[in-house]
Amino acid sequence: MNLPNKLTLSRFGLTVVFLWLMFWPSVVPWRYTLALGFFCLAGITDFLDGRIARSRNLITSFGILMDPLADKIMTCSAFIAFVESTHQQPGAPVKLGAWMVVVIVARELAITGLRLLAASKNVILAAERYGKHKTISQIVAIIALLVVQARGEWPGRIQDFLAPWVGGFTRACLWLTVALTSISGIIYLWRNRSLYLDDL
Repeated sequence: MNLPNKLTLSRFGLTVVFLWLMFWPSVVPWRYTLALGFFCLAGITDFLDGRIARSRNLITSFGILMDPLADKIMTCSAFIAFVESTHQQPGAPVKLGAWMVVVIVARELAITGLRLLAASKNVILAAERYGKHKTISQIVAIIALLVVQARGEWPGRIQDFLAPWVGGFTRACLWLTVALTSISGIIYLWRNRSLYLDDL
């Protein structure tokens, strides 16, 4: 197994650790700060696997299929976790609406279904530029949500610096993410419409 594929698979493991930190019922010191660190590390692997695969000509069918799947599992798991965690805190400055997560997860399921349909016809659909922008916006939004939750674990000066703007920035990121997720999904389904229209 080449290095890019190892990085892609490592994202699954990092996602499990992230979710463990978010949901473990016992007290975990620096819970959200650690979750932020593991999620950032997972995001770095997302950047590196594709870059290394292209620069070293290590692109494989496995990587083409598993890289976007790892992204979807990582981001969808995080958004679903935030629906619960933000609503468990009555005074949380940012609450993630369940409808936003429904839009994001529905888009990801639709694209995954399209890729499975394409694979059944021996066609491999690679990620497109709009999809990469969507993934970046999702990662930034999740990091912003984690910062909102983790800042209470940080020194007072950092909290004072973040307090005036981090809530508004996070809400803006969420709206941008929902917009890019929806638009990129519509574009992807339209460009590859021949795959499913031929079966109607």
